Formats: sequence, C-alpha cells, structure tokens
Amino acid sequence: MNKITRRKFTKFLGASSIVYALERIAGYPTPLLAAKQKVVVIGGGFGGATAAKYLCMMAPNLQVTLVEPNKLYYTCPFSNLVIGGHKDLNELAYGYDNLHKKYGINVIHSIAARLDASSKKVLLNDGGSLPYDRAIVSPGVSMRFDKMEGYNVDTVNIMPHAWKAGSSTLLLKKQLSAISDGGTVLICPPKQPYRCPPGPYERAGLIAHYLKQHKPSSKILILDAKEQFAKQALFTSGWEHLYGHMIEWFPGSAGGKILRVDAGEMAVETEFGIEKGDVINYIPDQWAGQIAHESGLVDESGWCPVDQRTFESKIHPGIHVIGDAAIAGAMPKSGLSASSQAKFTAAAVIDMLNNKEPETTTLANTCYSFLAPDYAISVAAVYNLSGNKIVKVKGSGGVSPPNAKHSVRREEAKYAQGWYDSITNDMFG
Repeated sequence: MNKITRRKFTKFLGASSIVYALERIAGYPTPLLAAKQKVVVIGGGFGGATAAKYLCMMAPNLQVTLVEPNKLYYTCPFSNLVIGGHKDLNELAYGYDNLHKKYGINVIHSIAARLDASSKKVLLNDGGSLPYDRAIVSPGVSMRFDKMEGYNVDTVNIMPHAWKAGSSTLLLKKQLSAISDGGTVLICPPKQPYRCPPGPYERAGLIAHYLKQHKPSSKILILDAKEQFAKQALFTSGWEHLYGHMIEWFPGSAGGKILRVDAGEMAVETEFGIEKGDVINYIPDQWAGQIAHESGLVDESGWCPVDQRTFESKIHPGIHVIGDAAIAGAMPKSGLSASSQAKFTAAAVIDMLNNKEPETTTLANTCYSFLAPDYAISVAAVYNLSGNKIVKVKGSGGVSPPNAKHSVRREEAKYAQGWYDSITNDMFG
C-alpha cells in the first residue's frame, strides 16, 4: 500500500471499533430489563479496561465492577523502547481514577482468585466475593514454568523475560547497561502462540540501537525454535540496513531450538551445542492467565475456547473471555485485538442481558514495531465472522512496503506514537 492509503487505513483501524461502539451508544436509549444488573470485569489492561469503560458508555444504568490488583498499569506496547533507553517506564503507566470518576466504574484493587460459574460469583483472594449477571475476563497470559529444563520462577531474576511491563523491563535494561563492549546478548523467543508475535524481533532492533551507540562491538543472537516469524523480511532487511551484522537469527533447524537453560552458567543448550550470553532474554512459552486456569475456562491447549460470535466461554456460559487468553480465530494476541474484542463483547453482553440476539461487527488489528526510535514497520488487518469463526477479510490490511526510504519508516514511527496515544486515551481517558 502507498503511504497515503496506509495512513488512512491505519486511522480507520484505530477508529472503526470506536465508531461501532459509539453507534451502539447512540442507539441504546432503552434501559436494561433490570436496571441494576451486574457485570464484573477481570483484568485492567487493553481488554478489561476498555470493556468496562464501554459497558458504562453503552449502558449507564449497568453496574460495572473492574477487578485489577495493580493501581498502575504499565503497557507492554512501547516497553521495548524502555529497554532500549528511549522512553521511561513512567511514560507507560496509567491509573484507574478516571474510569471511576468519569464513568462510574467500581474499581476494586484486589486479586480475583477464580470465578464460580455455578453461583455466578467472582471469589477474591481476601475472602470477599462479587456476584455477577455476566462476567468478562481479560487475564492476559501467564508464563509456563513447566516447559523448559532449568527455567523456573527464580530464573526470571537472572534471565528476565520482560514480557510483562514493569520490574522485569527495568531489570533487563539494567543488565544491558552493565555488559562490556564486545558482549553477547541472547534473545530466545517462545513457541507460538504467544503475546505480541513481532515483539522479540522489535526488541532485538532496539537493543541493537543501544549497543551500536554505546557498545558497538557487541552482538545479538536470536535463538528461535520457529522457522519463520512475523514481518520477517521487513525486520531482517531493516536490521542489515541499520546495524550491519550485529543481529543474527537462528531458526530451529539451524540451532535455534533450546533444550535447557543454565542460569548459573548464563548459558542455554541447543541441539547444536552450548551458547553463553552476557545477557540472556529468555521468553518462555505462554498460556492463558492464571485465573482462567483456576476457573476452568481453558481447554487442553491452555487457552480459552470461546464462541467467536460473542466471546462467551464454550465451557462456562455467562463468562466472556477476551484478549490474549481467548482462542480468537485468525486474530493475533495484541493490544488492539484485545481492545477491538472488548468493545464488541461489551455490546454483545448488553444485548444478551436484554435477551436480544447480539449483532455482528468488524474487528481490527494493527501492530507497529520499532527497529530504531525513528524507524518503524507495521502490519494491519480487518476481521469478520465466517460462520462461527473469526477470519481475516480477504484483501484487507497489509504490511509496510519493502525497500522503503528511511523517511517512510520515520513517518511510520510517528504514526506508531499517534496510535499509542489514541489507544491509551481510549482505555483510560
């Protein structure tokens, strides 16, 4: 797509689900059948915070409770810019006061232990409980400590994954600042599916930018069990253009498959031998967040099967699962996917509380990736229902043009910042 078309399309992606939700708001003058029906939302990220806000916007007489243990939410999008030294973590921090004061959401900073589908209650760690007529769960992902020999909870403090923004992000940044020039950084991406498919490769570029400026003799090895990855051609050409041969990627067939990690020796064992690193960013395999497991919402895959027409759980009716934890057809696990699903699900929940057949809508995703602070690439797509499954609309979206000038990539970096400002304001503004 050319730059003008791409810019217009990106604006559409950011606005389409909002327009849909606002149309629903304008078209919802009829009060709910029961004026104080209760919806409890678990998780205050891109899915949960957005769902809670739009529930209240669409149905102001609905009693909405958002359960989120943290008073500040740090976004995973743009956290790689923190690791590379281009943003401060505080720039990615958002609180929940506005959701309570402006929209009337009851925000509870507590840990939801599990949902009891039979009694329709959310059970809290402190012994309390919250009744619901319907619940929306957006638990994100949890790291798997059962998949790799040598990897456990304690290993995270030595080989930080930094796949949830916060203290782990800062630890990885600190480790990078401590290595000597000529050091080696290992990045070990997980198997599919996982949160933010292009994330490890964006991280490689931004770490390379830091190393090129401060420790130019250093190198980055990406040891990847996969044979290909998202936006691969754009990443590899961009790495070569910006950093020469500083970044090397090894697929599983060429030694990228990791068999064991050894935190004490700062090494990983592959089928081709031992690789040592001064910094090792081991990103573990993932599955749905813990509460989904505790509540019996997952299948044998570790993810949550849902009716993709409404995101209602196929295991426990009355509970809707959105965002990274949900099996959502062709949609990737990303921030905008979660946000788009949240608005659609909020409308579906209101319909179902009113004993109406939920309407269908278009869903969208776009994902920007930085290779340097002023150099970004992107992928975008539109999705709809085909039967009972979410599929990509044929011919929709696309990726950044190959072989583009640096000026084009610079413009994409500006669009990325605009996208981030827009979606976080949509969540918390």
